[in-house]
Amino acid sequence: MSSNRRGPPKHQNQYAWKPNAGHKINETEVGGRLRPYSQITGVCARCKDQIDWKRRYGKYKSLVEPAKCQRCGKRAVRQAYHSICSACSKALGVCAKCSCHVDRIIGRDIMEVEAEQKVLDEAIRSARERDRRTLLRAMNKGKSSCATKTPTVGDRSREGDLFPVESVDEYADLSREDDDDEGSDEEDHICN
Repeated sequence: MSSNRRGPPKHQNQYAWKPNAGHKINETEVGGRLRPYSQITGVCARCKDQIDWKRRYGKYKSLVEPAKCQRCGKRAVRQAYHSICSACSKALGVCAKCSCHVDRIIGRDIMEVEAEQKVLDEAIRSARERDRRTLLRAMNKGKSSCATKTPTVGDRSREGDLFPVESVDEYADLSREDDDDEGSDEEDHICN
């Protein structure tokens, strides 16, 4: 039976539909509070919105095991609804879900995240205790407030926030100079 009616709906919903509204959600399952979904990376903005919609309305099915890449044939696709592995997607400059050529791909590559984490861990290990705690507080604050914002692949907006210098060695030298400056200021203050 077809309807010739066009335009807005006849009746407006009073509240938004929520998946599993009457069921208690297990916090330890994937998608719960203790095990949230992974970040959506390597896709265009349109595909990211589609995957977000699936997550919001309870239609998202996560991968149990890695899937085959449609380009290289390796079992390297680790995110649900992706058809191309991240290496092929990055090399070809296409969206990992719809395979369209796009200028801006959302999310950061896993290798970049691991490399950044390794540099931060090394910097934290070599810093003094006071700086280490400051860095950890800044990192934890950034995680809680930036959880909704998804960075792009070429995003360098946070560069220089934690470390005002290029290398870890320069940072260590800078912190040593600050120690020397603080000590001399205190001596001047005591003498005056």
